Amino acid sequence: MSASKDKKTGKWICQFRYKDSAGQCHKKFRRGFATKKDALTWEREFLLVTRRDPMMLFSSFTEIYLQDMSHRLRASTVRGKRYIIKEKILPRFGNLPISRIRPCDVRSWEAALLQEVRPGGRPYSPTYLKTIYNQLNAIFNYAVKYYELRENPCRKAGSIGSGQAGEMQFWTLAEYRRFLQALSPDAPTTCAFQTLYFTGMRIGELLALTRADLDPAARTIRINKSCQRSRKGDIVTPPKTTRSNRTVSIPSFLANLLSRYADTLPPDDSTLLFPFHKYALVRELENACTKLGLKRIRLHDLRHSHASLLIELGFTPLLIAERLGHEKVETTMNVYSHLYPGKQQEVAERLELLAQVL
Repeated sequence: MSASKDKKTGKWICQFRYKDSAGQCHKKFRRGFATKKDALTWEREFLLVTRRDPMMLFSSFTEIYLQDMSHRLRASTVRGKRYIIKEKILPRFGNLPISRIRPCDVRSWEAALLQEVRPGGRPYSPTYLKTIYNQLNAIFNYAVKYYELRENPCRKAGSIGSGQAGEMQFWTLAEYRRFLQALSPDAPTTCAFQTLYFTGMRIGELLALTRADLDPAARTIRINKSCQRSRKGDIVTPPKTTRSNRTVSIPSFLANLLSRYADTLPPDDSTLLFPFHKYALVRELENACTKLGLKRIRLHDLRHSHASLLIELGFTPLLIAERLGHEKVETTMNVYSHLYPGKQQEVAERLELLAQVL
């Protein structure tokens, strides 16, 4: 019998033999169950997982899924997946066998998400709803492809949210200059904001910069890594894409500013230029917007602002793609096909002039 009572503790013990996926025989032992039923339930679930049976609990399957993804995706991406699964998916589906989850169950879950609100009373954005849905859909697709699940219930249930964000937020150069008025000229955070606005680099790329990456004489910054900073420490990884490994040229005023700032840091080449958390920048950005009555943008929108500035200056999508580290020019064209406010009217006026000579 696989379940027996421990005479010393009064708890139940579960022990049994099983074969792994390679056909090797093993013995499994676990103690501390409150009831015999708990011991046998744990055994059953363990064997379902070992046999890759789609009758295993959804919560067990997500651990298999995340373990596999951890070998294939960036650590920060897996952390994001784990958070969404834990907070938004497992509360509804965790205790159900994955093969017993029906389209109507998914529809019910979607309806609840559409009604859910964040602190402050605001509903989730369409893009965030789409991200949550995409994660559930990805788990079921993985189960269909590798674990013989018959079908993905998300396909019949349909999706929620939108993959397209609303109108992109960015600052014009005039708005950015107003923002600078609220900052201390040579503060570390000011140097960080200037670097973000005039290079368009990602936040993680900024946080990973060291003294060795800065060449004031050549007026360049080398970008070859990204940093995710948390209380548990820094996680430094390669940049987001292959083409994100790049060297960007910077204007002389920024090179001089960063050179003066770097001189205040320890002289070691491995010294981080910006050893603070991104939320220090977020707080300062939000405080300045409140103080000056500026349009509120996200920290990442400084990257959009840089791209929009380059478009306004007439640079080609190819050059912008290289500067931003996009894998494909199509990405640049899709994301930054917009123009500055008022530019559409200029287009119409120029077309009108052309029409007059036809």
